[in-house]
Amino acid sequence: MLTLAHFFQVLMPEYAATGDEPVVSAVVMDSREVGPGCLFVAYKGEQVDGHDFVADAFARGAIAALVARPLPGDHATIDFRAGQPLPYPLPFSVTTPVCLVVSDPIAILQASARAWRARFAVQVIGITGSVGKTSTKELTHAVLAQQFNTFKSPGNRNSVLGLPMALFGLEPQHQKAVLEMAMYVPGEIATLCEMTQPEIGVVTLVGAVHLERAGSMEAIVAAKRELVEALPAHGVAILNRDDDRVMGMAGYTAARIFTYGLDERADLWADRIESRGLAGIRFVLHHGRDHLHIQAPLIGRHSVHTALRATAVGLALNMSWDSIVRGLQHTAVELRVVSAPGPKQSLIIDDSYNANPESTLAALNLLEDLPGRKVAVLGDMLELGYLEEPSHRLIGRRVADVCQVLIAVGPRARWIAEEAVNAGLSPDHVALATDAVTAVPVIEARIQPQDVILIKGSYGMRMDRIVTALGRYD
Repeated sequence: MLTLAHFFQVLMPEYAATGDEPVVSAVVMDSREVGPGCLFVAYKGEQVDGHDFVADAFARGAIAALVARPLPGDHATIDFRAGQPLPYPLPFSVTTPVCLVVSDPIAILQASARAWRARFAVQVIGITGSVGKTSTKELTHAVLAQQFNTFKSPGNRNSVLGLPMALFGLEPQHQKAVLEMAMYVPGEIATLCEMTQPEIGVVTLVGAVHLERAGSMEAIVAAKRELVEALPAHGVAILNRDDDRVMGMAGYTAARIFTYGLDERADLWADRIESRGLAGIRFVLHHGRDHLHIQAPLIGRHSVHTALRATAVGLALNMSWDSIVRGLQHTAVELRVVSAPGPKQSLIIDDSYNANPESTLAALNLLEDLPGRKVAVLGDMLELGYLEEPSHRLIGRRVADVCQVLIAVGPRARWIAEEAVNAGLSPDHVALATDAVTAVPVIEARIQPQDVILIKGSYGMRMDRIVTALGRYD
Protein backbone atom coordinates (compact mmCIF):
# COMPACT_ATOMS: atom_id res chain seq x y z
CA MET A 1 0.00 0.00 0.00
CA LEU A 2 1.36 3.40 -1.00
CA THR A 3 1.67 5.81 1.92
CA LEU A 4 3.56 9.02 2.60
CA ALA A 5 6.23 6.85 4.24
CA HIS A 6 7.40 5.80 0.78
CA PHE A 7 8.12 9.42 -0.17
CA PHE A 8 9.70 10.18 3.20
CA GLN A 9 12.09 7.25 2.71
CA VAL A 10 13.05 8.42 -0.78
CA LEU A 11 13.81 11.87 0.62
CA MET A 12 15.34 10.61 3.87
CA PRO A 13 16.51 6.96 3.56
CA GLU A 14 16.99 6.60 7.30
CA TYR A 15 13.31 7.36 7.94
CA ALA A 16 11.59 4.55 9.86
CA ALA A 17 7.92 4.20 8.99
CA THR A 18 5.58 4.49 11.96
CA GLY A 19 2.54 2.94 10.31
CA ASP A 20 0.59 6.13 10.92
CA GLU A 21 1.47 7.76 7.61
CA PRO A 22 -1.59 8.56 5.46
CA VAL A 23 -2.39 6.34 2.49
CA VAL A 24 -1.76 7.97 -0.91
CA SER A 25 -4.64 7.17 -3.25
CA ALA A 26 -2.94 8.51 -6.41
CA VAL A 27 -0.16 10.80 -7.59
CA VAL A 28 -1.32 13.58 -9.92
CA MET A 29 0.01 16.71 -11.57
CA ASP A 30 -3.28 18.30 -12.64
CA SER A 31 -5.21 19.80 -9.74
CA ARG A 32 -8.46 19.10 -11.60
CA GLU A 33 -7.75 15.37 -11.23
CA VAL A 34 -7.17 15.56 -7.48
CA GLY A 35 -9.39 13.50 -5.22
CA PRO A 36 -9.27 12.55 -1.55
CA GLY A 37 -5.90 11.13 -0.53
CA CYS A 38 -3.92 12.28 -3.57
CA LEU A 39 -0.36 13.54 -3.61
CA PHE A 40 -0.09 16.59 -5.87
CA VAL A 41 3.12 17.31 -7.78
CA ALA A 42 3.65 21.03 -8.42
CA TYR A 43 5.25 21.13 -11.87
CA LYS A 44 6.41 24.47 -13.24
CA GLY A 45 5.85 24.37 -16.99
CA GLU A 46 6.47 26.95 -19.67
CA GLN A 47 3.04 28.53 -19.27
CA VAL A 48 1.56 27.18 -16.04
CA ASP A 49 3.10 26.87 -12.59
CA GLY A 50 1.64 24.05 -10.51
CA HIS A 51 2.53 25.92 -7.32
CA ASP A 52 -0.37 28.26 -8.11
CA PHE A 53 -2.77 25.32 -7.73
CA VAL A 54 -1.54 23.72 -4.51
CA ALA A 55 -4.27 25.38 -2.44
CA ASP A 56 -6.87 24.12 -4.92
CA ALA A 57 -5.40 20.61 -4.70
CA PHE A 58 -5.63 20.67 -0.91
CA ALA A 59 -9.21 21.93 -1.12
CA ARG A 60 -10.03 18.95 -3.35
CA GLY A 61 -8.65 16.51 -0.79
CA ALA A 62 -4.93 16.13 -1.50
CA ILE A 63 -3.01 15.04 1.59
CA ALA A 64 0.40 16.22 0.39
CA ALA A 65 2.15 18.21 -2.32
CA LEU A 66 5.67 18.02 -3.73
CA VAL A 67 6.77 21.64 -4.14
CA ALA A 68 9.98 23.51 -4.93
CA ARG A 69 9.46 26.34 -2.43
CA PRO A 70 7.59 26.99 0.82
CA LEU A 71 4.05 28.23 0.27
CA PRO A 72 1.70 30.20 2.52
CA GLY A 73 -1.48 28.56 3.67
CA ASP A 74 -3.18 26.40 6.25
CA HIS A 75 -0.97 23.32 5.91
CA ALA A 76 2.13 21.77 7.42
CA THR A 77 5.52 22.14 5.73
CA ILE A 78 8.54 19.83 5.73
CA ASP A 79 11.60 21.29 4.00
CA PHE A 80 13.80 18.50 2.64
CA ARG A 81 16.18 20.80 0.77
CA ALA A 82 19.88 20.53 1.57
CA GLY A 83 20.91 22.52 4.63
CA GLN A 84 17.41 22.74 6.09
CA PRO A 85 16.97 21.22 9.57
CA LEU A 86 14.27 18.56 9.65
CA PRO A 87 11.76 18.57 12.52
CA TYR A 88 11.39 15.39 14.53
CA PRO A 89 8.99 13.76 14.47
CA LEU A 90 7.91 14.81 10.98
CA PRO A 91 4.74 16.93 11.16
CA PHE A 92 2.04 15.05 9.29
CA SER A 93 -1.48 13.92 10.02
CA VAL A 94 -4.48 12.48 8.26
CA THR A 95 -6.36 15.75 8.75
CA THR A 96 -3.79 18.41 7.84
CA PRO A 97 -2.19 18.42 4.38
CA VAL A 98 1.57 18.84 4.12
CA CYS A 99 3.90 20.49 1.61
CA LEU A 100 7.08 18.50 0.99
CA VAL A 101 9.61 21.11 -0.13
CA VAL A 102 12.32 19.63 -2.38
CA SER A 103 14.89 21.06 -4.76
CA ASP A 104 13.33 19.37 -7.82
CA PRO A 105 9.78 17.95 -7.55
CA ILE A 106 10.05 16.09 -10.88
CA ALA A 107 13.33 14.42 -9.94
CA ILE A 108 11.77 13.29 -6.65
CA LEU A 109 8.65 12.07 -8.48
CA GLN A 110 10.84 9.97 -10.78
CA ALA A 111 12.99 8.65 -7.94
CA SER A 112 9.89 7.72 -5.96
CA ALA A 113 8.38 5.94 -8.98
CA ARG A 114 11.65 4.07 -9.55
CA ALA A 115 11.71 2.93 -5.92
CA TRP A 116 8.05 1.88 -6.05
CA ARG A 117 8.56 -0.19 -9.21
CA ALA A 118 11.60 -1.85 -7.59
CA ARG A 119 9.38 -3.23 -4.82
CA PHE A 120 7.68 -5.66 -7.19
CA ALA A 121 8.88 -8.70 -9.14
CA VAL A 122 6.77 -7.64 -12.10
CA GLN A 123 8.00 -8.27 -15.65
CA VAL A 124 7.86 -5.06 -17.69
CA ILE A 125 7.07 -4.85 -21.40
CA GLY A 126 8.04 -1.48 -22.88
CA ILE A 127 6.50 -0.21 -26.11
CA THR A 128 7.85 2.66 -28.19
CA GLY A 129 7.82 3.92 -31.77
CA SER A 130 6.50 6.83 -33.80
CA VAL A 131 2.97 5.45 -34.25
CA GLY A 132 0.84 2.65 -32.88
CA LYS A 133 2.10 2.73 -29.29
CA THR A 134 -1.25 3.09 -27.57
CA SER A 135 -3.13 0.53 -29.68
CA THR A 136 -0.23 -1.91 -29.24
CA LYS A 137 -0.26 -1.35 -25.47
CA GLU A 138 -4.00 -1.92 -25.26
CA LEU A 139 -4.01 -5.07 -27.39
CA THR A 140 -0.92 -6.49 -25.70
CA HIS A 141 -2.62 -5.97 -22.34
CA ALA A 142 -5.73 -7.74 -23.64
CA VAL A 143 -3.61 -10.71 -24.77
CA LEU A 144 -1.52 -10.98 -21.61
CA ALA A 145 -4.56 -10.59 -19.36
CA GLN A 146 -5.83 -13.94 -20.65
CA GLN A 147 -3.08 -15.69 -18.69
CA PHE A 148 -1.47 -13.17 -16.31
CA ASN A 149 -2.50 -10.49 -13.83
CA THR A 150 -1.44 -7.58 -16.02
CA PHE A 151 -1.02 -3.86 -15.37
CA LYS A 152 -1.01 -1.25 -18.14
CA SER A 153 -0.09 2.40 -18.08
CA PRO A 154 -3.39 4.30 -18.29
CA GLY A 155 -4.35 6.65 -21.11
CA ASN A 156 -1.46 8.57 -22.59
CA ARG A 157 0.73 8.54 -19.48
CA ASN A 158 3.83 7.66 -21.46
CA SER A 159 6.28 10.51 -20.81
CA VAL A 160 8.93 11.30 -18.21
CA LEU A 161 6.15 13.14 -16.37
CA GLY A 162 3.20 10.83 -16.98
CA LEU A 163 4.70 7.36 -16.70
CA PRO A 164 6.13 7.91 -13.18
CA MET A 165 2.65 8.80 -11.95
CA ALA A 166 1.25 5.70 -13.66
CA LEU A 167 3.76 3.40 -11.96
CA PHE A 168 2.19 4.04 -8.56
CA GLY A 169 -0.71 1.91 -9.80
CA LEU A 170 1.49 -1.19 -9.57
CA GLU A 171 0.40 -3.65 -6.89
CA PRO A 172 1.92 -6.88 -5.52
CA GLN A 173 -0.46 -9.12 -7.47
CA HIS A 174 0.67 -7.80 -10.85
CA GLN A 175 2.76 -10.31 -12.82
CA LYS A 176 3.26 -8.28 -16.01
CA ALA A 177 3.22 -4.56 -16.77
CA VAL A 178 2.69 -3.16 -20.27
CA LEU A 179 4.09 0.36 -20.43
CA GLU A 180 3.96 2.86 -23.28
CA MET A 181 7.12 4.97 -23.65
CA ALA A 182 7.25 8.25 -25.57
CA MET A 183 9.96 10.84 -26.03
CA TYR A 184 9.86 14.61 -26.32
CA VAL A 185 13.64 14.91 -26.66
CA PRO A 186 16.41 12.28 -26.94
CA GLY A 187 17.39 10.62 -23.67
CA GLU A 188 13.89 10.43 -22.23
CA ILE A 189 13.24 6.80 -23.18
CA ALA A 190 16.55 5.88 -21.53
CA THR A 191 15.27 7.64 -18.40
CA LEU A 192 12.01 5.68 -18.53
CA CYS A 193 13.89 2.41 -18.99
CA GLU A 194 16.17 3.12 -16.05
CA MET A 195 13.03 3.77 -14.02
CA THR A 196 11.01 0.75 -15.15
CA GLN A 197 13.62 -1.93 -16.01
CA PRO A 198 11.87 -3.53 -19.02
CA GLU A 199 12.74 -7.10 -20.05
CA ILE A 200 10.77 -7.09 -23.29
CA GLY A 201 10.85 -4.15 -25.69
CA VAL A 202 8.55 -3.61 -28.67
CA VAL A 203 9.35 -1.06 -31.39
CA THR A 204 6.47 -0.23 -33.74
CA LEU A 205 8.06 1.87 -36.50
CA VAL A 206 10.12 5.02 -36.86
CA GLY A 207 8.64 8.03 -38.63
CA ALA A 208 9.14 11.77 -38.78
CA VAL A 209 7.31 12.51 -35.51
CA HIS A 210 9.27 15.10 -33.46
CA LEU A 211 11.66 15.66 -36.38
CA GLU A 212 11.50 19.41 -35.80
CA ARG A 213 12.93 18.96 -32.29
CA ALA A 214 15.20 15.98 -32.89
CA GLY A 215 16.75 17.55 -35.99
CA SER A 216 17.20 14.39 -38.08
CA MET A 217 15.73 10.96 -38.66
CA GLU A 218 18.97 9.51 -37.32
CA ALA A 219 18.38 11.29 -34.02
CA ILE A 220 14.83 9.93 -33.83
CA VAL A 221 16.08 6.40 -34.51
CA ALA A 222 18.72 6.77 -31.79
CA ALA A 223 16.09 8.03 -29.32
CA LYS A 224 13.69 5.14 -29.99
CA ARG A 225 16.63 2.72 -29.90
CA GLU A 226 17.18 3.57 -26.24
CA LEU A 227 14.53 0.97 -25.37
CA VAL A 228 16.32 -1.97 -27.00
CA GLU A 229 19.68 -0.73 -25.70
CA ALA A 230 18.33 -0.98 -22.15
CA LEU A 231 17.12 -4.58 -22.44
CA PRO A 232 19.04 -7.27 -20.51
CA ALA A 233 20.69 -10.26 -22.18
CA HIS A 234 17.82 -12.51 -21.05
CA GLY A 235 15.29 -10.09 -22.55
CA VAL A 236 13.58 -9.94 -25.94
CA ALA A 237 13.63 -7.10 -28.49
CA ILE A 238 10.55 -7.33 -30.73
CA LEU A 239 11.32 -5.47 -33.96
CA ASN A 240 9.32 -4.57 -37.08
CA ARG A 241 10.79 -6.53 -40.01
CA ASP A 242 9.02 -4.17 -42.44
CA ASP A 243 10.89 -1.07 -41.21
CA ASP A 244 14.60 -0.91 -42.08
CA ARG A 245 15.21 1.75 -39.43
CA VAL A 246 13.77 -0.48 -36.73
CA MET A 247 15.68 -3.52 -37.97
CA GLY A 248 18.86 -1.46 -37.73
CA MET A 249 18.38 -1.48 -33.96
CA ALA A 250 19.12 -5.21 -33.79
CA GLY A 251 22.84 -4.57 -33.45
CA TYR A 252 22.41 -2.34 -30.40
CA THR A 253 20.96 -4.77 -27.89
CA ALA A 254 22.13 -7.71 -25.84
CA ALA A 255 18.60 -9.14 -25.90
CA ARG A 256 17.29 -11.88 -28.17
CA ILE A 257 15.78 -10.52 -31.40
CA PHE A 258 12.25 -11.50 -32.44
CA THR A 259 10.87 -9.99 -35.66
CA TYR A 260 7.34 -9.49 -36.94
CA GLY A 261 5.80 -8.07 -40.10
CA LEU A 262 4.39 -8.90 -43.51
CA ASP A 263 7.78 -10.10 -44.71
CA GLU A 264 8.01 -13.90 -44.84
CA ARG A 265 11.50 -13.67 -43.37
CA ALA A 266 10.06 -12.42 -40.08
CA ASP A 267 9.76 -14.79 -37.12
CA LEU A 268 6.06 -13.95 -37.02
CA TRP A 269 4.31 -12.79 -40.18
CA ALA A 270 0.88 -12.37 -41.72
CA ASP A 271 -0.67 -12.57 -45.18
CA ARG A 272 -4.10 -12.87 -46.82
CA ILE A 273 -5.15 -9.68 -45.06
CA GLU A 274 -8.76 -8.66 -45.51
CA SER A 275 -10.17 -5.43 -44.12
CA ARG A 276 -13.85 -5.70 -43.28
CA GLY A 277 -14.19 -2.00 -42.57
CA LEU A 278 -15.63 -1.28 -39.15
CA ALA A 279 -16.34 -5.00 -38.69
CA GLY A 280 -12.64 -5.72 -38.24
CA ILE A 281 -9.93 -7.62 -40.09
CA ARG A 282 -9.09 -11.15 -41.15
CA PHE A 283 -5.62 -12.52 -41.84
CA VAL A 284 -3.49 -15.63 -41.66
CA LEU A 285 -0.76 -15.62 -39.04
CA HIS A 286 2.42 -17.69 -39.48
CA HIS A 287 5.00 -18.71 -36.89
CA GLY A 288 7.26 -21.62 -37.68
CA ARG A 289 5.00 -24.54 -38.49
CA ASP A 290 1.95 -22.85 -36.98
CA HIS A 291 -0.58 -21.20 -39.31
CA LEU A 292 -3.68 -19.60 -37.80
CA HIS A 293 -6.69 -17.94 -39.42
CA ILE A 294 -7.43 -14.87 -37.30
CA GLN A 295 -10.51 -12.68 -37.20
CA ALA A 296 -10.18 -9.67 -34.91
CA PRO A 297 -12.28 -6.57 -34.15
CA LEU A 298 -9.43 -4.26 -35.15
CA ILE A 299 -10.03 -1.44 -37.60
CA GLY A 300 -7.91 -1.05 -40.73
CA ARG A 301 -5.27 -3.12 -42.50
CA HIS A 302 -2.53 -1.40 -40.49
CA SER A 303 -3.99 -3.06 -37.38
CA VAL A 304 -2.44 -6.34 -38.53
CA HIS A 305 0.89 -4.99 -37.28
CA THR A 306 -0.75 -4.20 -33.94
CA ALA A 307 -1.98 -7.78 -33.72
CA LEU A 308 1.46 -9.12 -34.65
CA ARG A 309 3.13 -7.09 -31.90
CA ALA A 310 0.73 -8.29 -29.23
CA THR A 311 1.10 -11.86 -30.48
CA ALA A 312 4.90 -11.57 -30.43
CA VAL A 313 4.83 -10.52 -26.77
CA GLY A 314 2.56 -13.45 -25.97
CA LEU A 315 4.93 -15.85 -27.72
CA ALA A 316 7.92 -14.34 -25.90
CA LEU A 317 6.12 -15.17 -22.66
CA ASN A 318 5.33 -18.74 -23.79
CA MET A 319 1.59 -18.15 -23.84
CA SER A 320 -0.69 -20.70 -25.47
CA TRP A 321 -2.19 -20.00 -28.87
CA ASP A 322 -5.67 -20.29 -27.36
CA SER A 323 -4.91 -17.49 -24.91
CA ILE A 324 -3.29 -15.29 -27.56
CA VAL A 325 -6.18 -15.66 -30.00
CA ARG A 326 -8.70 -14.98 -27.23
CA GLY A 327 -6.87 -11.75 -26.45
CA LEU A 328 -6.77 -10.67 -30.09
CA GLN A 329 -10.54 -11.09 -30.25
CA HIS A 330 -11.10 -8.98 -27.16
CA THR A 331 -13.71 -6.38 -28.10
CA ALA A 332 -12.98 -3.93 -25.27
CA VAL A 333 -9.61 -2.86 -26.62
CA GLU A 334 -9.42 0.94 -26.35
CA LEU A 335 -8.34 2.01 -29.81
CA ARG A 336 -8.20 5.65 -30.76
CA VAL A 337 -10.06 5.20 -34.05
CA VAL A 338 -13.78 5.20 -33.29
CA SER A 339 -16.91 5.76 -35.32
CA ALA A 340 -19.91 7.91 -34.46
CA PRO A 341 -23.07 9.17 -36.17
CA GLY A 342 -22.71 12.52 -37.95
CA PRO A 343 -24.94 15.02 -39.76
CA LYS A 344 -27.42 13.79 -42.40
CA GLN A 345 -26.96 10.15 -41.39
CA SER A 346 -23.26 10.36 -42.17
CA LEU A 347 -20.61 8.36 -40.35
CA ILE A 348 -17.70 10.06 -38.57
CA ILE A 349 -14.39 8.19 -38.31
CA ASP A 350 -12.76 9.89 -35.35
CA ASP A 351 -8.97 9.60 -35.55
CA SER A 352 -8.49 13.12 -34.26
CA TYR A 353 -6.07 12.47 -31.40
CA ASN A 354 -2.87 12.93 -33.39
CA ALA A 355 -1.37 12.61 -36.85
CA ASN A 356 1.83 11.97 -38.73
CA PRO A 357 2.40 10.78 -42.31
CA GLU A 358 2.34 7.07 -41.47
CA SER A 359 -0.80 7.15 -39.35
CA THR A 360 -2.62 9.43 -41.80
CA LEU A 361 -1.89 7.10 -44.71
CA ALA A 362 -3.18 4.21 -42.59
CA ALA A 363 -6.37 6.15 -41.81
CA LEU A 364 -6.90 6.87 -45.51
CA ASN A 365 -6.45 3.17 -46.26
CA LEU A 366 -9.21 2.43 -43.75
CA LEU A 367 -11.42 5.07 -45.33
CA GLU A 368 -10.89 3.45 -48.73
CA ASP A 369 -12.27 0.16 -47.37
CA LEU A 370 -15.56 1.70 -46.22
CA PRO A 371 -18.70 2.10 -48.35
CA GLY A 372 -20.06 5.55 -49.15
CA ARG A 373 -18.73 8.87 -50.40
CA LYS A 374 -15.41 9.61 -48.72
CA VAL A 375 -14.79 12.96 -47.04
CA ALA A 376 -11.38 13.70 -45.51
CA VAL A 377 -11.08 16.47 -42.93
CA LEU A 378 -7.33 16.73 -42.41
CA GLY A 379 -5.45 19.14 -40.18
CA ASP A 380 -1.80 20.10 -40.08
CA MET A 381 0.77 17.45 -39.19
CA LEU A 382 3.13 19.23 -36.80
CA GLU A 383 6.81 18.87 -35.87
CA LEU A 384 7.90 17.37 -39.20
CA GLY A 385 10.85 19.71 -39.69
CA TYR A 386 12.37 19.68 -43.16
CA LEU A 387 9.90 16.96 -44.23
CA GLU A 388 6.93 19.21 -43.51
CA GLU A 389 5.96 20.15 -47.08
CA PRO A 390 6.76 16.84 -48.83
CA SER A 391 4.90 14.89 -46.14
CA HIS A 392 1.74 16.94 -46.54
CA ARG A 393 1.97 16.67 -50.33
CA LEU A 394 2.32 12.89 -50.04
CA ILE A 395 -0.95 12.82 -48.13
CA GLY A 396 -2.55 15.00 -50.79
CA ARG A 397 -1.75 12.49 -53.51
CA ARG A 398 -3.29 9.68 -51.49
CA VAL A 399 -6.38 11.80 -50.77
CA ALA A 400 -6.91 12.17 -54.52
CA ASP A 401 -6.92 8.37 -54.86
CA VAL A 402 -9.36 7.74 -52.01
CA CYS A 403 -11.64 10.73 -51.41
CA GLN A 404 -14.34 12.66 -53.18
CA VAL A 405 -14.18 15.66 -50.81
CA LEU A 406 -11.31 17.26 -48.87
CA ILE A 407 -11.45 19.92 -46.17
CA ALA A 408 -7.91 21.00 -45.28
CA VAL A 409 -7.55 22.63 -41.85
CA GLY A 410 -4.57 24.85 -41.04
CA PRO A 411 -1.76 26.59 -42.92
CA ARG A 412 0.27 23.43 -43.60
CA ALA A 413 -2.76 21.47 -44.77
CA ARG A 414 -2.94 23.74 -47.81
CA TRP A 415 -0.14 21.58 -49.25
CA ILE A 416 -2.48 18.58 -48.92
CA ALA A 417 -5.14 20.49 -50.83
CA GLU A 418 -2.76 21.71 -53.54
CA GLU A 419 -1.35 18.25 -54.17
CA ALA A 420 -4.77 16.60 -54.14
CA VAL A 421 -5.91 18.98 -56.88
CA ASN A 422 -2.68 18.40 -58.81
CA ALA A 423 -3.37 14.66 -58.58
CA GLY A 424 -6.87 14.97 -60.00
CA LEU A 425 -9.31 15.85 -57.21
CA SER A 426 -11.76 18.48 -58.45
CA PRO A 427 -11.07 21.97 -57.02
CA ASP A 428 -14.82 22.26 -56.49
CA HIS A 429 -14.56 19.44 -53.95
CA VAL A 430 -11.71 20.98 -51.96
CA ALA A 431 -12.11 23.58 -49.21
CA LEU A 432 -9.73 25.31 -46.80
CA ALA A 433 -10.28 26.31 -43.17
CA THR A 434 -7.94 28.18 -40.86
CA ASP A 435 -8.68 26.11 -37.73
CA ALA A 436 -11.00 23.52 -36.24
CA VAL A 437 -13.68 26.03 -35.23
CA THR A 438 -14.00 27.62 -38.67
CA ALA A 439 -13.90 24.19 -40.31
CA VAL A 440 -17.23 23.08 -38.84
CA PRO A 441 -19.59 25.15 -41.03
CA VAL A 442 -17.43 24.38 -44.06
CA ILE A 443 -17.89 20.66 -43.41
CA GLU A 444 -21.61 20.98 -42.69
CA ALA A 445 -22.16 22.74 -46.01
CA ARG A 446 -20.58 19.89 -47.98
CA ILE A 447 -21.87 16.77 -46.25
CA GLN A 448 -24.35 14.54 -48.06
CA PRO A 449 -26.41 11.65 -46.68
CA GLN A 450 -24.42 8.47 -46.03
CA ASP A 451 -21.02 10.18 -46.32
CA VAL A 452 -18.09 8.69 -44.44
CA ILE A 453 -16.04 11.47 -42.83
CA LEU A 454 -12.47 10.94 -41.64
CA ILE A 455 -11.27 13.54 -39.12
CA LYS A 456 -7.55 13.57 -38.38
CA GLY A 457 -4.78 16.01 -37.50
CA SER A 458 -2.02 16.66 -35.00
CA TYR A 459 -3.07 17.07 -31.38
CA GLY A 460 -2.22 20.77 -31.46
CA MET A 461 -4.83 21.32 -34.17
CA ARG A 462 -7.63 20.26 -31.76
CA MET A 463 -9.50 18.34 -34.43
CA ASP A 464 -11.49 16.74 -31.61
CA ARG A 465 -13.49 19.98 -31.52
CA ILE A 466 -14.79 19.16 -34.98
CA VAL A 467 -15.85 15.70 -33.81
CA THR A 468 -17.65 17.24 -30.83
CA ALA A 469 -19.42 19.82 -32.99
CA LEU A 470 -20.55 17.32 -35.61
CA GLY A 471 -21.45 14.78 -32.94
CA ARG A 472 -24.28 16.96 -31.71
CA TYR A 473 -26.36 15.48 -34.54
CA ASP A 474 -26.31 12.11 -32.79
